[in-house]
Amino acid sequence: MENLKKELKEKIIENLNLEDIEVADIKDDDVLFGDGLGLDSIDALELIVMLDKDYGIKLTDPKQGKSIFQSINTMADYITENRK
Repeated sequence: MENLKKELKEKIIENLNLEDIEVADIKDDDVLFGDGLGLDSIDALELIVMLDKDYGIKLTDPKQGKSIFQSINTMADYITENRK
């Protein structure tokens, strides 16, 4: 699970072009959107594409994203349960 969390942080930084952020800057329970990491709705779409491309997980209900993308912990848990 720790490897998955580190991988997610690396992919988020790379896919969303977060130039001033390092893996160590993102805590597992940090809020990703709004006041946390500061991601927005465009970033959410990028994360949905990443889940599909990298983990074979298709989100059919956009409202799911709000709970899944809450933190690195929630993303890792969802991927572990739903990975194909």
